[in-house]
Amino acid sequence: MMSQVRGAQLARLLGQWHALPGRRRSPDYAALAGAVRGLLADGRLPLGVRLPAERELAEALRISRTTVTAAYRELRESGHLASRRGAGSWTMLPGNHRMAGTGLWTPLDDRDMIDLGVAALAAPPELLPAARAAAEDLPCYLGGAGYHPTGIIELREAIAHAYAQRGLPTSPEQIMVTSGTQHALDLVLRLAHSPGGSVLVEAPSYPNALAALAARRARITTHGLALDEPGWDADLLLGTLRQGRPKLAYLIPDFQNPTGHLMPASLRERLVATAHAVGTDLIVDESFVDLPLDGTVVPPPTASFDRHSRVVTVGGMSKPYWGGLRIGWIRASAPQVQRLAAARVGVDMASPVLDQLVAVHLLAQAPAIVAARQAQLTAQRDALLGALAERLPDWRVTVPHGGVTLWAELDGPISSALARAAEEVGVRLAPGPRFGLDGTLERFLRLPFTLPVADLVEAVGRIAAVRYDLDRAGRPQWREPAVIA
Repeated sequence: MMSQVRGAQLARLLGQWHALPGRRRSPDYAALAGAVRGLLADGRLPLGVRLPAERELAEALRISRTTVTAAYRELRESGHLASRRGAGSWTMLPGNHRMAGTGLWTPLDDRDMIDLGVAALAAPPELLPAARAAAEDLPCYLGGAGYHPTGIIELREAIAHAYAQRGLPTSPEQIMVTSGTQHALDLVLRLAHSPGGSVLVEAPSYPNALAALAARRARITTHGLALDEPGWDADLLLGTLRQGRPKLAYLIPDFQNPTGHLMPASLRERLVATAHAVGTDLIVDESFVDLPLDGTVVPPPTASFDRHSRVVTVGGMSKPYWGGLRIGWIRASAPQVQRLAAARVGVDMASPVLDQLVAVHLLAQAPAIVAARQAQLTAQRDALLGALAERLPDWRVTVPHGGVTLWAELDGPISSALARAAEEVGVRLAPGPRFGLDGTLERFLRLPFTLPVADLVEAVGRIAAVRYDLDRAGRPQWREPAVIA
């Protein structure tokens, strides 16, 4: 699926392109070509998108058409643009730079490694008492077969109640309990996506979601997020929906993974309206919605603007509670939930009853548990920011007001090389290209603040030490990468 960026939209993305480093030594066309290459490398300008006609871009930038023509020619010569007479010019990357995500990796059992590849917290102290209480509740279920395809009623009622508290009336019949959020996404894709169908995702986005889409042979179109707030460009996002009319869109509007951005309520409303108008179903991932920081007020759920069953919401307990508790859920219309239950037979029969009972007890204590998590994450985030400012001051980070990750812009396209070097000194990183497609995002790195403060400060010190040795380092040996979650 190919979309088009208009002249005014590209001009806004380019910003102060004249002020790029080396501008005084470069002619206008070279500076413009370099700015476009930078947008592609950062993932803000998707691959396969058609650029505006030369005259249109020249008018938007208030420069001569000759300059734009020369810039497009340079982009074609460098392999960043393909053109065909009568069809226009669209973005690409040079062939030797293309690189695809490979999905979930097998972890290494190395306890000495500081693992910044997984953005998840250790279990809260309330987990063990909740497990004991769940075991005491279990006997009333032992007389049955134990299969509950949509989940036990106590848990579905608790999840529905949590949605109602957020201003979204929900019945238990609209909830399906799954074995984690990734399982929820897989089930929704099985029901709503046909192989080869078109899907819109953010860039960057969650690697395991991209892997799930790749497994379904999806034709993926991306919407590039800016480093600064609000992240989403409303005109570009809605314009891509209108032009491409994808079957599905997978979005993370609440403290987006990995950028931490929070989509404003006004865009959520426009997004749902546009999706309905063009026939796109929205899969909204709310994995981080329970973790606002700094007193941030979370906008209404995206599904609260839905009147036509266009929004399917997935969430779970991995981020606010514990990743080892494999409890997720899907919120959809009651008929959709029944169809999902029928599709589930091809995956598994039901989620474990004991785990669901543990979840019931944890959700009953949600206010206290979440408040403690927020305080913990705030302290760890601030410590990580302080360490980065001291040891790596050339890196640029937008402070997230929720979630569990920082998205750092590095001082060069070194993310993958840095990850390999950091592995040698006992720090596991998730490099930027893992969150995108085709080798982009080499200037970025995701840094979760889910580890203790001492570990985060130590990790930054080790990263800083290897950063300054990269230019002199020899060719690294291949290492098996680890889980990114």
